[in-house]
Formats: sequence, structure tokens, C-alpha cells
Amino acid sequence: MTRSARRTHRTRPLQVAAVGAAALLALSACSSSDDPGSDSTKSDASASSSPKLSGTVTVFAAASLKESFTALGKEFEKEHPGTKVTFSFGGSDTLAASITGGAPADVFAAASPKTMAIVTDKGDAVGTPSTFVRNQLEIATLPGNPDKVASLKDLTKSGLKVVLCDKTVPCGAAAQKALDASSLKLTPVSYEQDVKSALTKVELKEADAAVVYKTDVKAAGDKVEGVEFPESAKAINDYPITLLKDAPNAAAAKAFIELVQSAEGQKALTAAGFLQP
Repeated sequence: MTRSARRTHRTRPLQVAAVGAAALLALSACSSSDDPGSDSTKSDASASSSPKLSGTVTVFAAASLKESFTALGKEFEKEHPGTKVTFSFGGSDTLAASITGGAPADVFAAASPKTMAIVTDKGDAVGTPSTFVRNQLEIATLPGNPDKVASLKDLTKSGLKVVLCDKTVPCGAAAQKALDASSLKLTPVSYEQDVKSALTKVELKEADAAVVYKTDVKAAGDKVEGVEFPESAKAINDYPITLLKDAPNAAAAKAFIELVQSAEGQKALTAAGFLQP
């Protein structure tokens, strides 16, 4: 073999090795571009582009929603770190008047379509409010029911101190509807501005009975005793909820409404005694 041939023979393996190394580098580059990790990076970037909820969500809600909404508010804060849900509970008509008067709020949950209409008629709601639960009336008596109240008619007994919600409040309007359906006339010792105030009168033994919601009787535990009456089926209230037009925190407000309407939210509300919409 000539010297030239031997040189060619020696260098060829080196050239092949170089080509192979280049090919491996090329494959490595291709595989890194197809690496699932790059998709993960893209998805992470995409996820980070979605707005993270933060800040305060202000919810105006009917007094009868106090226990269940407070629990849902805590759950919302847990699911969305950096958020805080604050509530203003009271008579739906009073809350509606505050909203139309310019009070800053994100969400309104009313105890009747009529009180919700106060807000929608002024154009202060976004879209059409949706019914998320319903509620039924019950008579709350002192523990042990010492006056033996067994029906709506029993509330008309002489000497019995009965409290009703004001007729402008959903629970009061529903109670009046039930009384009218039964052709009964009742003169209460007081009309209260929200259902919790009516119930408190019985809890403090300032009244013998009050017509409130089943949910409020349940929330009161052994402080009162509940008496069902058939006429309540004719006065069931629908509860609508809506995002408000000038909501300071619309994104978080929408998410809170979604929680209320979700399977998780509905489970919490039915456990509190509310009826499905």
C-alpha cells in the first residue's frame, strides 16, 4: 500500500466520526425542539397569561343567605389566594336601594325577583339575573313550642306575640301572600326590616313566634323550634343573583357567582335548607 493510500485509509474513519457527531448534534437539536418540556413551557406561559384573581369582592346579599354565603366566601378565598370577600347582609329592598343610590358593590343576591327588579329597572345589573335557589317559609316558635302553635291560623290567637318581616321585605311579602291565601288577618307586635331581625325577637323571647324562612330556623339550631304550614307552598321565593354594572372587581365577582351556581355551591346551599331553583 502506498503512503498516500495509507493516509486516506487513516483519515476516512475520522471523517465518518465527524459526520456522525454532526448528525447526533442535529438530532439532539431536533429532539430538544420537540421535547414535551417545551410544550410544558408554552402551557406555563399560556397559564401565566390568564389573569389571576385578586382584590376584594363586595357582595350585597339577603339576610337569609348570611350563613351559607359566609361559608362560600371563605371557600372562595381558599380557592383564590389574594382575594377577600366582604358581605353586606340585610333586607333585599334596603340593599337594592343602596345599590341604586351608588353604593360600591360587585354582586347582588336578592330574596325575590321583585327586589332584584329595583336594581335591574335602574340599569345597574349586567345581563339577566339568574335564580340560584328558592326558599320556603316556616313558623319559628320558642324552644319546646310552649304555645302549641301547629298552624298559620294559630298565630291569630289572642295574646300571642307574633313578629313578621315588613311587607316590603321578601319574607314579609311571602308571609302576607300565605295569610291572604288562607283568608287570615294577623296583627303582629312588630314588623322587622329583615328576616334575621324577626328571628332574633323570638330568640330573645321578645316574641312568641315569627314567620321566617326554613333556612333561618335551621341556622338557629336549638334556639327556636320550627313549625311547617302547608300555605307556605303558595309563597315560595326565588332568589336571583347578578353581577353589578359598576362592579369594582368584575372578574372576581363573576368567579364568585360561578361558585354559587356550581355543584359545590348548590350542595352548600341545599345543606342550609334552600330549595333547588
